[in-house]
Amino acid sequence: MNLDDLSQSGIRRIAGYSPYLEQLAGLAQEMGLRQRSNLVQLERALHEHWSLGQNSILSWSALDEGILALVVPHYAIAEYTSPQPNGLPPKVSPSFVTELISGNRKLNFTQMQKVARLLEVQPVYIPLREPLTGNQREDEIIERMIRRYGINFIASRAVTLFDVVGFSLLTPFEQMTQLNSLAYSLNSAHAKMLEKDVGVNFARSSSGDGFYVWNRDEGLEANVNLYHFMHIVLADNAIASSKAASTRAVPRLRACFHVGSCYEFHQAEGLNPTIHDYIVGDVTIELARMIDAALPGQILVGDFLADLTGEPKGHEETQAQLDATTFLKRAQGNLAKLAGLELSGERVSAIKCYLTGESLGGGQFNIRRLHIKDKHGLERVAYNAKVNIYRDAAQPILLGIEDRKLPEARQHA
Repeated sequence: MNLDDLSQSGIRRIAGYSPYLEQLAGLAQEMGLRQRSNLVQLERALHEHWSLGQNSILSWSALDEGILALVVPHYAIAEYTSPQPNGLPPKVSPSFVTELISGNRKLNFTQMQKVARLLEVQPVYIPLREPLTGNQREDEIIERMIRRYGINFIASRAVTLFDVVGFSLLTPFEQMTQLNSLAYSLNSAHAKMLEKDVGVNFARSSSGDGFYVWNRDEGLEANVNLYHFMHIVLADNAIASSKAASTRAVPRLRACFHVGSCYEFHQAEGLNPTIHDYIVGDVTIELARMIDAALPGQILVGDFLADLTGEPKGHEETQAQLDATTFLKRAQGNLAKLAGLELSGERVSAIKCYLTGESLGGGQFNIRRLHIKDKHGLERVAYNAKVNIYRDAAQPILLGIEDRKLPEARQHA
């Protein structure tokens, strides 16, 4: 292999799974060619041990002139936490496995030995051309590689679900057109937020009738940014709908927002894991149940606790978690970042987002808790959300449903 070929375009030619390596090459621009050659070799080795999705790579550790990788069959992860056939308890606790697939995957040599012994797995040694340097950027690249070939648990992630109303009643052509329109609104909202330097590293996966959307970045600010991203998507959709009122090219939407735990993974696509992420977990289950109860045009927010772990000190909230109502107050206070945003050529002068409730007089309102019963008879709490977007020289965009218009059967103060 000629090291001169290891430019980004060279990596594209060398690797059959080039788009992913091209992303890593962007991180590795300041590295020497030998280091980059090392990473290409490591990627290929991990791909081989992944074995078309048969195995999952849990952890790694630097050792001599290579790395140790903990490679297990994908089904073994569930078996570790299941009761054994002889009635004995599971080999390891579910919390141990959850911790193992959360956050960074790098272990020191002693930790790797202990984990391997507990899981009864022999670590795989992958030799490299050059010893690892141990610098932060190199570790970050290896972490991305390992996470791509494994399962990742995220304890607190915001996800929003956009659902096309009446999707199953549309013709296949109309379904395609409306999903394309929604996809455009997602991309348009992303571009508008980037113009205001509001970061949303968004990912999406299909729900059949719409999209689950989440921020790949983690933390409270990332979750708040996703909530605002939902507003801009719905606003873009509302503008498009007003311009195409005589056609069925633009979907009528309902949306839900929730924060909860999920597992993230990359499915096998042909001979390689996909570039795109997939998620499943408590947060997607809750969203699917909530969306069934949502009315056309409604925005529902789940009853969640958002993790504050990793937030800078000095915030007024000192608890480790924020409930949904406090989260929305934080989101409202964070809207200044979107000042001057343009929608359909008109400058946005103000955005107001809030949870609805009944009037208490004197301009005060409570927050109404909606008790929703799903098809399994299970009850959950949600909140009705409204978003008002005011523009300088155009009619305001009013998103969501007013509290007084909600069916009485679902209203509980």
